[in-house]
Amino acid sequence: MSALLSFRPPARPIAAPLVSSSAARPLSAIFVVAGFSRGCSLAAEEAAFFFFFFSGFGAVPDALGCRMSDLRITEAFLYMDYLCFRALCCKGPPPARPEYDLVCIGLTGSGKTSLLSKLCSESPENVVSTTGFSIKAVPFQNAILNVKELGGADNIRKYWSRYYQGSQGVIFVLDSASSEDDLETARNELHSALQHPQLCTLPFLILANHQDKPAARSVQEVKKYFELEPLARGKRWILQPCSLDDMDALKESFSQLINLLEEKDHEAVRM
Repeated sequence: MSALLSFRPPARPIAAPLVSSSAARPLSAIFVVAGFSRGCSLAAEEAAFFFFFFSGFGAVPDALGCRMSDLRITEAFLYMDYLCFRALCCKGPPPARPEYDLVCIGLTGSGKTSLLSKLCSESPENVVSTTGFSIKAVPFQNAILNVKELGGADNIRKYWSRYYQGSQGVIFVLDSASSEDDLETARNELHSALQHPQLCTLPFLILANHQDKPAARSVQEVKKYFELEPLARGKRWILQPCSLDDMDALKESFSQLINLLEEKDHEAVRM
């Protein structure tokens, strides 16, 4: 309301239709509603002011015998237009989306690169397995995930821990249709990651990939085989099935991970 208090009537009358204060009473509601229909986002006290202003300041001015001048009504209309202009043209840029740094691990052939490429709207065809590491910015409506994908070959996994520093969350991808030997290796790697000092307090998204294959194990089978309930008790983790054929389910899994990341941020602020 400070802008209104500093507003002064012009030196000369403005060439605009003049409306008496009594006629302005029914127009007050119409004008404010019309302002909102034009996209104006007025503060509550500004909207209340116009009802109050156009009604001739209620019963008190009427009892005193004073009426609102036509010039003041015209001035109020001009101020309303100013508020609408400010709301429509001075909104400024939208707030920046938060960014989170994640590490993505899993054995070679688990489908890490294909999943991340599809999430980035890239073609998963002719995807080559990551031999060292790669970084992708995966955009979502409410966040951007900077995912550091680490290669899953035997000679690379021993260096995984060198890339954990600075991570805010973990994505572990496993091939739910793999052989028993590969599944056991993936189990050991996941246990090691869950217990690592730099990762043990972070949110985990565990993706049971290749659910579209006939030999794929169910989520319940994976949970039991990986002993997730006793091992990850007290930790933040999500186990979800996924495949390249169901991107909606994959995006929903990442949305759940983003919720865990936001919760961790809020806890850090409270501390």
